[in-house]
Amino acid sequence: MKKEDCFYLGKIVKKYSFKGELLIKLDTDEPELYENIDALFVDLRNNLVPFFIESSQLHKSDLLRVKFEDVDAEADANALIKCDVYLPLEFLPKLEGDKFYFHEIIGFKVIDKSRGNIGVIKSVNDSTAQALFEIDHGGKEILIPMNDEFIVQVDKVKKEILVDTPEGLIDLYLA
Repeated sequence: MKKEDCFYLGKIVKKYSFKGELLIKLDTDEPELYENIDALFVDLRNNLVPFFIESSQLHKSDLLRVKFEDVDAEADANALIKCDVYLPLEFLPKLEGDKFYFHEIIGFKVIDKSRGNIGVIKSVNDSTAQALFEIDHGGKEILIPMNDEFIVQVDKVKKEILVDTPEGLIDLYLA
């Protein structure tokens, strides 16, 4: 399994017990969807390694307490702390309407209501306070906040996102 075929589910943050149980901080708005999964992939030295889950339950809303098969000792559990965990993309719930996952919109064309074709989304920057579309406009980068007020329509079939940006925002990048 390759990372490109998976989505980031969270990070193993600490041990829960001396019997190899671990706590995973989930990166999701719906942690209950992942309470009863059978297996997941742990990123060990840039290799996705499958781990089968013996038992799991939600712990304090966004933490998942897991007991992996064959992780029975404290030393085994310690080796997994701070590792990222992933699931295959097919485990993502389907989104309706204008909702989308960041990986789905890479390559979508962005069209502004007043300026027309802006360019193509090359990535999404979600390391800032507000996620940003990173758009390639003929070699120049344009950043547009992923704000519900700016996004007019998402057409998954045409692979286009219609936006209505504030006056002057796009000009900042093209001047």
